Amino acid sequence: MEAQDGILTISEVARDLRCSKAHVYKTINGLVLGVSPLPAISLGRRRLVRRSTLEAWKQANEHAGADAMMIASLKNHAVDA
Repeated sequence: MEAQDGILTISEVARDLRCSKAHVYKTINGLVLGVSPLPAISLGRRRLVRRSTLEAWKQANEHAGADAMMIASLKNHAVDA
């Protein structure tokens, strides 16, 4: 673990992702289609996310999303042909 690897609250994660706290909770619980669940630390009902985990999760899902968009785009072009 890096010395600068901070722990983020759900509000901080939501601000970073520019989405609602409810959407972050859904992402943690694996309820958002097209992305992997966001790993979180559980403290009773409270959830926290390591900064490094969030950054790794964003990179992993950015690549997955780009690949999925490319496949969908290719399918659309095949239908048009």
